[in-house]
Amino acid sequence: MENSGADMRAEIMDIIERLMVMWNSHDCSRAGEIYARDYRGLDITDASRVTGPGGVAKQLERFYRAFPDLKFQPEETILENNRVALYWSASGTHQGTLLNIPPSGRRVHVHGVSMLRIENSRIVRGVHLWDMAALLRAIGLLPELEKRAPIDPIDLKSALTICE
Repeated sequence: MENSGADMRAEIMDIIERLMVMWNSHDCSRAGEIYARDYRGLDITDASRVTGPGGVAKQLERFYRAFPDLKFQPEETILENNRVALYWSASGTHQGTLLNIPPSGRRVHVHGVSMLRIENSRIVRGVHLWDMAALLRAIGLLPELEKRAPIDPIDLKSALTICE
């Protein structure tokens, strides 16, 4: 990206907004508008590698089949030059097979982080990490965490301000 700081920030935020629209519309045909042809990504949680907009579409369709009502919410976006840390949450109802886990019909809510690199107005690299344990607990495959009073109670939104 060859823009000034303010222009680059506005352009990147526009890309992130279009990314959220694509993720939430379930319109994978728009992947080529957001991801570079030579995009390479890694989903650390399930160790899958994704290449190009076609690979992105295939990965997303896998999640949409399992969670037809899947919706993403951006929680926090941090920009540094052409790199983005996007903290997000996602929720949906488990109605299809995912990771060889049959549908449970249960509602899930997970958090994740996507580290993205943007060049020439497209996402060229991505590393994604999301809370698989929360998903497994929500669908009944992991026990709930022990109920205990936190040592220092803090809500998730407040936790983001600790690092400022």
